[in-house]
Amino acid sequence: MTKRLFHSLCLSFCVLLTFGCAGQERKTENYTFKEGSYSGTGKWYMGREIAHVMGAGGMPWLDRPERESEERVSLLLKNLDLQKTDVVADIGAGSGYHVFRMAPKVRDGKVFAVDLQVEMLEELRERKRKGNFTNVEVIQGTEESVNLPPGSVDKILMVDVYHEFSYPVEMLASMYAALKPGGKIYLIEYRKEDPKVPIKELHKMSEAQAIAEYEANGFTYETNISNLPWQHCLVFVRE
Repeated sequence: MTKRLFHSLCLSFCVLLTFGCAGQERKTENYTFKEGSYSGTGKWYMGREIAHVMGAGGMPWLDRPERESEERVSLLLKNLDLQKTDVVADIGAGSGYHVFRMAPKVRDGKVFAVDLQVEMLEELRERKRKGNFTNVEVIQGTEESVNLPPGSVDKILMVDVYHEFSYPVEMLASMYAALKPGGKIYLIEYRKEDPKVPIKELHKMSEAQAIAEYEANGFTYETNISNLPWQHCLVFVRE
């Protein structure tokens, strides 16, 4: 056998091995790994494929001027019923679009701005400095933890980010621990039930799917404040 033929056979074997395994399903305790959509991760939780995280290149879209008219962010903040002493955490805070709108409303409380991307954290710190937001604390989270003190938070806000969590079970456990008893999560996700919402399907969630996932992890579903144009505003309580 010539050296060239040997290398060719080895390459063919590797290709067959790679593509043969690609279609196989693999399961762990919480997650399933299998072929998914083009823009998905191939990692599934409770029948839902987890989406890729939007990178720092998406910052202009997060800060787009038409966001208020499209999503009614001011109405969303009213839904939170923020009190001046509330301690709020924005998980997946991004560039801080919601963080710096909430901070003045909790002037005697605090806003934890949590993200895991270095570029987002740098932007949050710069905007905090420029605006002199003394009640904003920037926190670097991980894929599995929000890195917040136990029992420290009254309300958690997540805007169009939960569906991208690589480890939803671990993150929900971390948020449960960070909430005070009776604390609430406000889960904002684009409505999968509405085909007119102009967002990729993988970046939407149905009400039923969200409730199933949160109840499976110890939260109690309270309500869906259905007054936003494109998004669910689902409220879950830590008992």
